[in-house]
Amino acid sequence: MVVPEGFLLPPWYMLVPLVVVLAAVVALLWALEPPVTDETVISFAPWMMLGSTLHVLYKIDAFPPVVEPLFGAPTVYLTTAAVAGFVWILGSFLYAAGLQRSIDRFVGIGGTGFFVVFAMFTLFLGWEAGTFSPFWPVISVVIAGIVAAVAWIALSLWFTDVAAVTGVTGAFVVFSHTLDGVSTAIGYDRLGASEEVPLSRYILEAGEQLPTADLIGAGWVFVLVKVVLALLIVSLFKEYVRERPRQARLILGLVAAVGLGPGVHNVLLFVVT
Repeated sequence: MVVPEGFLLPPWYMLVPLVVVLAAVVALLWALEPPVTDETVISFAPWMMLGSTLHVLYKIDAFPPVVEPLFGAPTVYLTTAAVAGFVWILGSFLYAAGLQRSIDRFVGIGGTGFFVVFAMFTLFLGWEAGTFSPFWPVISVVIAGIVAAVAWIALSLWFTDVAAVTGVTGAFVVFSHTLDGVSTAIGYDRLGASEEVPLSRYILEAGEQLPTADLIGAGWVFVLVKVVLALLIVSLFKEYVRERPRQARLILGLVAAVGLGPGVHNVLLFVVT
């Protein structure tokens, strides 16, 4: 119901070392206990976007066969998480040594640099192949921004304490899942894209059965579900953020990644294919 098509793990001789490295990174971060604030969560946004970009490159066969399995789904996110975690550790050591003024800035700049390089390479490949088409992807980002802003303003007016406590992290979660919803809807209704996740496909197919399908398409139902679900999750985390902000924001960051990753993946894939 929730596992997407194309879900494939790499050979054991690649998966085992990757899992060991990731476990070591997580263990060291657990021991270091770096602070997790709103700024920390946002600093990892470029890394989430990088993982999506690498998976797009995997889909258009841009990697050599020897490393290609590391960038399939879901392995690409383990690969990206291991590198991002290492950068977080490095930033923590540099900050402790007085060589960096901010851990979050170090992590964010590093992720942004990697994302920009690989995103530009992806766009170049699309341009070179003659499949570069940015109109609908750009529209999806604009619409997602507007819908997320309206949803967050509504939450701020009706449940002010939720918005105040969850802050930027909560808004980031809402935008991330809105982008996923809007990009999926536009891809499904306008670009003829298929949905790989069975549960999401069922929601889209349910939207096709409504009388509004001929007028505004089927994807609006998926957008509504994603936005409402994101707002609900953020609301449920209010007390957790208040009582244990570090752990709660870390989990909310992971929730945001589940939305931002597929959303950016959709946008980039539609641009270059």
